[in-house]
Amino acid sequence: MSHYSNLTSIITGGASGIGLATAQLLHQRGARVAIVDVKTDKGAEALASLGNSDNRAIFLPANLALPEEADRVVAETVAAFGRLNAVVNSAGIQRYGNAEQTSLELWNEVMEVNLTSAFLISRAAIPHLRQHGGGSIVHVGSVQSHVSQRGAMAYVTSKHALLGLTRSMAVDYSAERIRVNCVCPGTVDTPMFRWTMSLDPNPNSVLESCKAMHPIGRIAQPAEIAEVIAFLLSDAASFVTGTAIDVDGGVLALVGGAPTTN
Repeated sequence: MSHYSNLTSIITGGASGIGLATAQLLHQRGARVAIVDVKTDKGAEALASLGNSDNRAIFLPANLALPEEADRVVAETVAAFGRLNAVVNSAGIQRYGNAEQTSLELWNEVMEVNLTSAFLISRAAIPHLRQHGGGSIVHVGSVQSHVSQRGAMAYVTSKHALLGLTRSMAVDYSAERIRVNCVCPGTVDTPMFRWTMSLDPNPNSVLESCKAMHPIGRIAQPAEIAEVIAFLLSDAASFVTGTAIDVDGGVLALVGGAPTTN
């Protein structure tokens, strides 16, 4: 509890998936949590899942691709809790298409949600982290921050770019005790993944294929990613900055095409 009771956090994409699991975990451990999401209808449900009996959580609907919205979210969080020292950028969407299939509209949509929002909320938050002696920012990337699947050019590019954002910010602000890291999950059982499954005529085959490609033999639960994010936000990670932590069930360690043995 001691690592989290002084934590005041903004969690983008916090109404579902990894973001919601992170909000639930941090709140459970004593942190104050501002859940931010464009899905306004999910706010009450997200707060209810926290059991927010002592007013340590708020929901802020926002489109964080807009600078004024990012600024407002930070201002309202500080107004509600008096400070800000942690940011989790978990907002993200998945879209498909190679270079020829990707319209400029689709490209911009993916970049705004997956990359620009992380930049804008971090930029707005940094003065407050500085004011309170430092803090921690965690971007939620993907194994596709390192590698690429076929036919997902905009998504893969946005997740690669989050690593550049992570490293640049870490170098620029480490002297001010502001740490910046990236968590790179493998396949996680989130609403976004379930939507991806639904695009296939045989959704269960997608699930089984994803399980098979992870040496651990299954996909992750959001709470497992939340544990790593919580660590990076805590004082226990005081010497960790500018890095990417892969939480991927071993998928990046496996060489494709190797024979399967029992």
